[in-house]
Amino acid sequence: MVRTSNMLRIVSLCMVLLLGSEICIAARQELIVTTIKQDPYTMSKGSQLEGYCMDLLAELAKKLGFRYKVHLVKDGAYGRQDEGGNWNGMIGEVVRGEADLAMAPLTLTAAREKAVGMTKPYMQTGISILLRKDIVSEEAGFFDFLSPFSGETWFGILIAYFVTAVCICIVGRLSPCEWSQPETEPNRFTLLHSLWYAAGALSLQGAGPHPKAVSGRVISCTWWLFAVVLLACYFSSLSSSQGSDSAPLMIKGFEDLANQDVIEYGTLAGSSTLAFFKNSNNPSYRRIYEHMERRKSFVSSMDEGVQKAKEGNYAFIGESVSLDLAVARHCELVRAHEVIGMRGYSIVTPLGSPMLKNLSVAILQLSEAGELAYLRTKWWASSCIPDSAKGSSLRVHSIKGMFLVLAIGLGIGVLLSLFELTSKSRSTAGEQKKSCCAVLTQELSQRLRMTKTKGDQET
Repeated sequence: MVRTSNMLRIVSLCMVLLLGSEICIAARQELIVTTIKQDPYTMSKGSQLEGYCMDLLAELAKKLGFRYKVHLVKDGAYGRQDEGGNWNGMIGEVVRGEADLAMAPLTLTAAREKAVGMTKPYMQTGISILLRKDIVSEEAGFFDFLSPFSGETWFGILIAYFVTAVCICIVGRLSPCEWSQPETEPNRFTLLHSLWYAAGALSLQGAGPHPKAVSGRVISCTWWLFAVVLLACYFSSLSSSQGSDSAPLMIKGFEDLANQDVIEYGTLAGSSTLAFFKNSNNPSYRRIYEHMERRKSFVSSMDEGVQKAKEGNYAFIGESVSLDLAVARHCELVRAHEVIGMRGYSIVTPLGSPMLKNLSVAILQLSEAGELAYLRTKWWASSCIPDSAKGSSLRVHSIKGMFLVLAIGLGIGVLLSLFELTSKSRSTAGEQKKSCCAVLTQELSQRLRMTKTKGDQET
C-alpha cells in the first residue's frame, strides 16, 4: 500500500510538471491587463473601454477561457528603457508583475523581446509619411488633358458628334431650301463636309458654308449650344484640377522627403520609429534622423502629429496603420505609398509565461478565420466620400441635360426637313396634276441616292 501510494504521488507530480501551465491558468481567477488610450485600439465609452484591442481581447478570452480585468497604464507610456535598464509604461508594469498582459499597439522589437514575452503579431505595420493632399503633387501623365471628363463622357461626346454630322448630312439632302435642284445641282453637305462642319463648331472656329434652311439652322444652333456648354465644363474642370495639383513638391517616399527643405517633418519622440531611423545605415534615413534631431521636430503624441500635418507644411512620420486611420478620419490628408521597416504589433506577457504559446496560437486561428480582417474593417472604416478615378472627372449624368437638348434639336431639325420636302411635293403635285405621294417618293429617291442613272431621270 505504501509503495502504491508513493507511485501515485510520483505520477501526480509528473502531471503537475507537464501540465503546470494549464493548471496555473485555470487556478488564476482573472488576469490583469494593462492598456493605453489610442484611437481606435482602446477608447472610452462611458465607464467602459472599446476598440480594436478590446474586441480582440474578448475573442481571445472566449477562445482560451480566461477572465480579465483591464486598467489604463499609470504613466501613459508604451514602454521605453532608460539608461539604468528600467522600463516604464506598459512594458514596465508587465516586468514588475503589476499586470499579466499588455494589450495595445506595441511594436515587436529586439529590446522588448529581451525583457518580456511577445506573441505572434496580430497586425502588420510599417513606417510611412502623412501629409496634406494639397502639398503633394503627382507626376503629370501624357493623357492628363483627358481628366476633366470620364471615359464614358468622352464616348458619349464622340457618339453625339457622329450622330449630329449624319443629321446635318440628311437634312442637307432632304430640305429643298438647302438642295433645290438635285438633278443638276451638287449637294453641299456631303457626309465628309458635315463631319468637318461639326468639328469646326466644337473648336469655336466654324466651317462654311452654313445651312440656309430652317431645319439645318435648328440643328446647327443646337450643336453650337452643346459645344459651348461642353467646352465651358471642360476648361472649368481642367483649371480646377490643375490648381489642386500645382504643388511645388512631389513627394512619393522618404528619398524625396530627405532631399527637400521646404516641408518640415518629424515623428513621435522616443518611439520605435525614431529608433529605426537612428540605427539605420541607409544614408537617406540617416539624413532624416539628423534633420529631426537638429530641428527638434518631434511630437509628443499621435494626435499632435496629425494636427500639425492638417495645418500644412509638415509631414508626420509614423506607423502606417495609424496613418491609415488618420486618412480615414481626416479627408484632407493622404499617406505616401512607400512603407518601410515592416514590423508587427504583439501582445506582451511576462518572460516564461505559459500564456504566450496559447495566445500566439489563438491569434493565428483568428487570422485564418478572417476575424482580424473583420476587426480591421470595422474600426478603420472611412468617413470620407470615395472619389472615383479623379474627383474632377465629369460623368455622363453631369451633363446629361445637354445630351437631351441635343437629341431634341436633332429630332426637330430632321422633322422640319421632312415637312419642307412635303410642302414642296404638294406644291409640285398641284402644278403637275400628280399624286402627292408619287411626287414625294420621286423626290426622296432623287435626294437619298448617291448616284443617278439615266433611266431614273427619264422616269
